Amino acid sequence: MVQGQPLTDGALNAAADAFERMRPRLFGIAYRVLGSVSEAEDVVQDVWLRWQGADRDAVMDHGAFLAKITTRLAINVAQSARVRREAYVGPWLPEPVDTSVDPQVGAERGEALELAVLLVLERLNPVERAAYVLREAFDYAYAEIAGMLQLSQANTRQIVSRARKRLSAERREPVDSAQHRRLLEAFVAAARHGDVAALESVLSADVVAYADGNGMRGVARLEIVGPERVARVTAFARKFFPGAEYGIVEANGRPSLLLVRDGAAVALVSATVGPAGIDGLYWVLTPDKLRAYERSARRLTDRP
Repeated sequence: MVQGQPLTDGALNAAADAFERMRPRLFGIAYRVLGSVSEAEDVVQDVWLRWQGADRDAVMDHGAFLAKITTRLAINVAQSARVRREAYVGPWLPEPVDTSVDPQVGAERGEALELAVLLVLERLNPVERAAYVLREAFDYAYAEIAGMLQLSQANTRQIVSRARKRLSAERREPVDSAQHRRLLEAFVAAARHGDVAALESVLSADVVAYADGNGMRGVARLEIVGPERVARVTAFARKFFPGAEYGIVEANGRPSLLLVRDGAAVALVSATVGPAGIDGLYWVLTPDKLRAYERSARRLTDRP
């Protein structure tokens, strides 16, 4: 990093303005690569510190420069995060983000945003993940991505192509948003009353539920498979969270179920829906991840 001259007030304001215009996109890149609100926020803050010390007069394209720094830092964090997540107790799920404030989280497209998709992206290595995100979510040209990742264009194209094939093999064709919301609302009504039969009726025959509690007592540490078992566990949530209020919120571009007790979120449930009903449930129960979701709604109003 080339160090610039000490910043005057005017230069600092200009640097902050340029950074602020890019901040939603920078967060969007880092979040998709990392699947973590808190880690993405840390990356963006690190980019801001580096941007203050950079020789900005020598930078021809501020946006491309900031995106490159963000991508490289996110890849570094993702590489170290993989080691930490190996020690995670039970299923690890991405941290949900409130997209009602910033629907695209800085992207031209909503690609690579749903929790289920972010979970599949975790199975790619960090460079593959970054290449896919930059191309599919932010529509960067292959030449730009190659420069950011220090790869050839041919290699970059191959990486993105492999990532597309991997995701298409593991993702199901989603239903339209109206059908998704209708099934989720039916699920919420049944869950609120602990109605096992009604819950089973909206679940597909091969539904899978994941619960991210990182060792919390009473939280399943393995995936739960099948409508009967998933329905029973969902109905049990009434006893697990006595007095909790059930409501529908937006998380990662999709309607989701939020359980709130005494003013604090205690669970967030995201669902994937196919033609046969709800086929995936993602229970985020870890308190730190729920606080990150609540904090993400304020992200756009916080300046660096």
